[in-house]
Amino acid sequence: MPRSWPLVRQTARVTVLLWIAVLSLLVWLWLAGCHGLFWRTDVRLPPRRPPARWPQVAVVVPARDEAEVLPLSLPSLLAQKYPGRARVVLVDDHSTDGTGALARSLAAPGGLELTVASPPPLPPGWTGKLWAVRHGVELVGADAEYLLLTDADIAHGPDSLAELVAAAEANRLDLVSQMARLRVETGWERLIVPAFVYFFAQLYPFRWSNRPGSRTAAAAGGCSLVRREALERAGGVAAIRGAVIDDVSLARAVKATGGRTWLGLAEQVDSVRPYPRLAQLWRMVSRSAYAQLRHSPVLLLGTVLGLTLVYLVPPVAVLVGVAAGAWPVAVAGGAAWALMTGTFVPMLRYYRQPAPAALLLPFTAALYLLMTVDSAVQHWRGRGAAWKGRTYK
Repeated sequence: MPRSWPLVRQTARVTVLLWIAVLSLLVWLWLAGCHGLFWRTDVRLPPRRPPARWPQVAVVVPARDEAEVLPLSLPSLLAQKYPGRARVVLVDDHSTDGTGALARSLAAPGGLELTVASPPPLPPGWTGKLWAVRHGVELVGADAEYLLLTDADIAHGPDSLAELVAAAEANRLDLVSQMARLRVETGWERLIVPAFVYFFAQLYPFRWSNRPGSRTAAAAGGCSLVRREALERAGGVAAIRGAVIDDVSLARAVKATGGRTWLGLAEQVDSVRPYPRLAQLWRMVSRSAYAQLRHSPVLLLGTVLGLTLVYLVPPVAVLVGVAAGAWPVAVAGGAAWALMTGTFVPMLRYYRQPAPAALLLPFTAALYLLMTVDSAVQHWRGRGAAWKGRTYK
């Protein structure tokens, strides 16, 4: 073997890595400038003014074994300062921890009217949450012009409901949804949560979703105000009865029937659910990740390759380029990493986290890649989309 062969092979490997790093850089240039400005965090409730008449609203809260978080969330709904008529319906989805009794004890004089009910047994083809939501929608009757669908772990500022309704009325929106600010108190929450919202916005750029006629449609299940007429036109809750990712499915259904939807980041809506351990955050992501890919092995492979190219190649190119003295590789990887870091900083600021933490995004992306693969594995084992003691096929 000629002595020059190892050098030739090394040069070929460096050249291949250079092209891959350049491709990653080109992808980041496109993401930063042409992908709906997904990384910006200035998409907040659109301009609004008090309507001439405040429509009647019903707040529907599906709850299953939520006794831990309910004292932190339900009082905020009952204390809403809404100028019109509003009521809260909490649907206790066959809890075993006393959720229903606790909810009744939290009702306070002077607050919104509270009804606590339980749905019939879960029928085939429905997810538990959507079956509970359907029961709540039926209970409120036809008088409510708007329905606020919110989760049991979501706390609302005192003017949250009024602001949502005012935005819907002023802008003729059929669905107004806000991405609740999730908790970031533990180390794992600070590492995983901002990236979770960042990746969601990358998958569903808010500006594209909010554009009438756009094929992109998304919502946040923790806080979605929907016009009842639009929900019925879309086929009601039954139209999405088997959806694991119910918020995106709802937005698609409303938009597909001519409705106008809006999604942005919240200022008065916060999740109070703690995720102190990595295992809890892992399950939160993995239970629906493969469903997001429509249970397609092809899409799974494409996602793994895409995450590798976009998030893992830049730091690898920097390290290998510096170690091998291949400076073009290091420069291309460094430029891609810089763009990645720069687009993540606004989300960290929204979550009041230090900007240098953006350098850890490749590590967080690697965790998300593993969570996605684990989601597929659990699905193949028949344990996918498991939540609160239920597993959905």
